[in-house]
Amino acid sequence: MLKFSPANAKIRALRDVASLQGFLSGKRKVYSFDLLSGHSCPYAKDCHSKAVVQPDGRRIIVDGPHTDFRCFSASQEVLFTNVYKHREANMAILETAATVGAEGVASELQAALPQNAGIVRIHVGGDFKTRPYFEGWMLLAERNPSILFYGYTKSLPFWVANRQRIRKMDNFILTASRGGYQDALIGKYRLRSVVVVPTVEGAGSLEIDHDDSHAADPSKRGQNFALLIHGPQPAGSSWGKAVRTLNGVGSYQR
Repeated sequence: MLKFSPANAKIRALRDVASLQGFLSGKRKVYSFDLLSGHSCPYAKDCHSKAVVQPDGRRIIVDGPHTDFRCFSASQEVLFTNVYKHREANMAILETAATVGAEGVASELQAALPQNAGIVRIHVGGDFKTRPYFEGWMLLAERNPSILFYGYTKSLPFWVANRQRIRKMDNFILTASRGGYQDALIGKYRLRSVVVVPTVEGAGSLEIDHDDSHAADPSKRGQNFALLIHGPQPAGSSWGKAVRTLNGVGSYQR
């Protein structure tokens, strides 16, 4: 069966955001749902990394041909066996479900959705691998209007194909993650976007989202923002130096 995860240290802070309290009334909680990073990210470019199992059972990080900075979530999957296994299991179930369309995906997700869910981050690890999978999440959100679903994505063609429908949904909030193969769609269709920066100053006039409150808040769905680089980076890289210099600024240390 699919597994939703309790909120991590970063997204748990959403409980303290005043504008989101309506989704957390009655002791409802924050959850995430994850797939294997990199393996489920068809449009990832700058951050494309994945955990790859070796013949002896060890997992190593493998960067893509255009990787600029390393996906923090893929690094977690190398370090933590249970994280890797439960994301792998989620992915296998939903890949099968997607072969019968969005309805199959939505049915699997609905069966596993915690009864006390108030806010769900779609993918701390992973992305929308196929259009039926993407549209399955849309169906889930439409059938559960009291739950807020939000996520970052580089799978922009699926968003663009459904943009009219998404505009009518107050509880399905997306952010286009810059650094993918389809970034041109961000400007063309005026999609709300986020950029990863190495320093606080590098964000310029953009707000830095330290706790996902900007990403999740429906009232900010038209406002671009920034994220600070976080997670292990390749030895000697400028991004690795940036992570060390930041030293856990905001909520990134954990």
